[in-house]
Amino acid sequence: MSTQEKYVHSLKQIKEAEEKAWEEVQNFKKKVAEDIKSFQIDADKAIELAKIQGEKLVETSIDQTRKKAEIEVEKIIEEAKTKSKTISTQMDEKTISGILDILLKGVE
Repeated sequence: MSTQEKYVHSLKQIKEAEEKAWEEVQNFKKKVAEDIKSFQIDADKAIELAKIQGEKLVETSIDQTRKKAEIEVEKIIEEAKTKSKTISTQMDEKTISGILDILLKGVE
């Protein structure tokens, strides 16, 4: 083989190596792009799931707080009813006592 033929042969080998390396780079690039897309999809799903769970947690917390507040309101209303009956009874007894005093004074 002449020097020129060796040179041409070497150039062909270099070209083949370049093409093979370029193909490997393109395949790797494609794989990385697919991995990034897959990661983005997974991240979007995780974000959406976290959002849904957060909304449910807030909703549950609001419901629990509302129930506690309703119980407290019921207690306050019952206490107010009891106190109003007691106050009414006391006022009625005072009123009756006052009326009796007035009546008894009139009899004297």
